[in-house]
Amino acid sequence: MGVEGTTGLQLRSLITASGELELSLATVEIAEPGPDEVVVRIEGSPINPSDLGLLIGAADPATAKVSGTPDAPVVKASVPPAAMKAMAGRLDESMPVGNEGAGIVIRAGSSAEAQALLGKMVAMIGGAMYAQYRTMKVKECLPLPDGTTAAEGASCFVNPLTSLGMVETMRREGHTALVHTAAASNLGQMLNRICLKDGIDLVNIVRSAEQEKLLRDLGAKYVCNSTSPSFMDDLTAALVTTGATLGFDATGGGRLQGQILTAMEAAAVKTMKVYSRYGSTTHKQLYVYGRLESKPIEFSPTFGMAWGMGGWLLFPFLQKIGQADAQRLRQRVADELKTTFASHYTKVVSLREVLRLDNLKAYAKRATGEKFLINPNKPG
Repeated sequence: MGVEGTTGLQLRSLITASGELELSLATVEIAEPGPDEVVVRIEGSPINPSDLGLLIGAADPATAKVSGTPDAPVVKASVPPAAMKAMAGRLDESMPVGNEGAGIVIRAGSSAEAQALLGKMVAMIGGAMYAQYRTMKVKECLPLPDGTTAAEGASCFVNPLTSLGMVETMRREGHTALVHTAAASNLGQMLNRICLKDGIDLVNIVRSAEQEKLLRDLGAKYVCNSTSPSFMDDLTAALVTTGATLGFDATGGGRLQGQILTAMEAAAVKTMKVYSRYGSTTHKQLYVYGRLESKPIEFSPTFGMAWGMGGWLLFPFLQKIGQADAQRLRQRVADELKTTFASHYTKVVSLREVLRLDNLKAYAKRATGEKFLINPNKPG
């Protein structure tokens, strides 16, 4: 490879106009750092649901086939014709993947701020992290405490800041408790730890008895199983107790969103002293922040007139709250990286191993409790 960090492998995702996904490894030149830049050797980058949206797009993993060579594998899979419209903005464009990562600064620009990071472990956000090397602005790097590993720092941004952003949104919009779906996920467990630490009531919605036990064993007080016959009664009871009027939904499809608002209204009506045919005046808000379900959202507005349903994304939220408050959240993540914001991985893979069909199909399932970490500089 020559001088370390002059060229390196980068994972690319391409969807063609003919309806085919192509995943491959490209050798790319690594830009020399400017005065306020550094070159990082990436040693950890997580596969988050938001990464899968770019990595696989709307392709059907069941159709995936591998070609090429062991050193340069190529995965191809078909995109269903009905899904091609949603892919229109990226057709025939080879795209780098990976929102966040962590690694060692191996070269630094001339500024004092850049030189101070030389040899340090840093976390980064900014895309193209499924690569062996990345040239980054100093301001896009978060120096990690001494002794922090790349695996510990790799998931510093997306899940921690999303979960903190939910709590921050709750406070800014005048709510006092939260509802969260797909709550046994890595992010859900993180949100549970934040709420336990900060004394916030959190109603966790899961979809199996095993997930319910997992969260209760982690100290969660309110856990409702959406597959239970008593789900709506259990959810309403938890909402009466907690007074939660804000929900964050990771599923993005089906009936769950309407069920949450309906239960919030039922809880609010129980405290009303005067009947109103328009329902309660308590505002109930649901934000959809994920698309684990591809089905349309289905609901009948049986929850009065004081409600809202909309989308929520991390990066627009961070822009909205401003640099000072966003930095405050980042600093809390750094301070509690090994406790509140610890991430756990089921498997660590190299860039080439990302393209193995068994791995591809495993993380494409988006199974709760399974999280993959890519180490781009891992041999193999």
